[in-house]
Amino acid sequence: MRLRQLWITNFRGYESVDIELPEGLTAVIGRNGHGKTNLAEAVGWLASLKSFRGAPTAALIRTDTRVTDSNAVDPGVGEYVPEIGSAIIRGDIDSSGRDVLIETEIPRQGRVRAQVNRQRLTRSRDLLGLFRVSVFSPEDLNLVKGSPGERRAYLDDVLVDLHPKNDKLRTDVERILKQRNALLRGAGGRLTEDVKLTLDVWDAKLTESGEALVAARRSALETLHPSLAQSYDDVAREPAEVYATYRSDWEHLGLAEALLAARKDDLRRGVTTVGPHRDDIEIMLNGLSTRSHASQGEQRSVALSLRLASHSSVTEVTGAPPVLLLDDVFSELDPYRSAALVEYLPKGQAILTSAAGLPPGAEPALTIEVADHELRMKPQ
Repeated sequence: MRLRQLWITNFRGYESVDIELPEGLTAVIGRNGHGKTNLAEAVGWLASLKSFRGAPTAALIRTDTRVTDSNAVDPGVGEYVPEIGSAIIRGDIDSSGRDVLIETEIPRQGRVRAQVNRQRLTRSRDLLGLFRVSVFSPEDLNLVKGSPGERRAYLDDVLVDLHPKNDKLRTDVERILKQRNALLRGAGGRLTEDVKLTLDVWDAKLTESGEALVAARRSALETLHPSLAQSYDDVAREPAEVYATYRSDWEHLGLAEALLAARKDDLRRGVTTVGPHRDDIEIMLNGLSTRSHASQGEQRSVALSLRLASHSSVTEVTGAPPVLLLDDVFSELDPYRSAALVEYLPKGQAILTSAAGLPPGAEPALTIEVADHELRMKPQ
């Protein structure tokens, strides 16, 4: 999988960008706040129509945007003109031997629009699998030290990358939880007959979709395990026993019984207190929890290992390596781990951003110097 060309209009601080990207490594170098991460963010957007930094869509649009003919997603065939204040991201992609042109418009208000090979997409889900990225960032330490939600989101992203159809499981559970929580809040703590009957319906739906989602999560975790241990050995350069265990407080009862047992408390609190949205992934290093017992260096090695393991597993299952996005990750690593990551960097296309130059051993095919959202190309 390879991104051959990237076009950006009115995205973040960029007015207009047209970059031809080589195979292998592209290094994006510049001071903080000058636009390095914005380029990586635009690449990541093409894969999922989401910012890997968690930014709202309105924050992605250049503040002094003007509408001109050049803003059209596809000047010529399939042309449509975006709304006032839109950003445009387009990518020419080799997707496992298939030529794919992904074009997206990000409006200040309303839904994001996307088309593939000039065919409008009615669902963002239809984009999944056409272009995949693996993102490494300094925030990856939250996979180890952060809340359970960080680890659930990581695992859900992995299972969707492994099998895009799993996105429906994730969105179905989110939708059902939203409806169930709205019912609980509206009930005001009272279990009337109408509330009971409606809760029974949502509980049945949540049980079916929730247990299916957890089964998919467990399967994804099993797929990751062999690569996780090997990746840790490579990055830390010392053998260790690393494994991840899925934790769910309700599985001994089954979700249906657990929801029924928690119903009184759910009504009192106005929220669903048990289910897949409360589960966690416990990561162990030599038999001890990495969250509470691992050193800072060990935690960083585990976080890198999780990213490398997911990249390796997706490559093995799909047959095509995702594009690697390494966003200033070396700024948080000591020279020892930086050298190890460069040495064991997976094959394929990679985009590396850095404010402190390149780590030893990195040999980019193209270096892009960024200053005030202006680009200067320096081919190898």
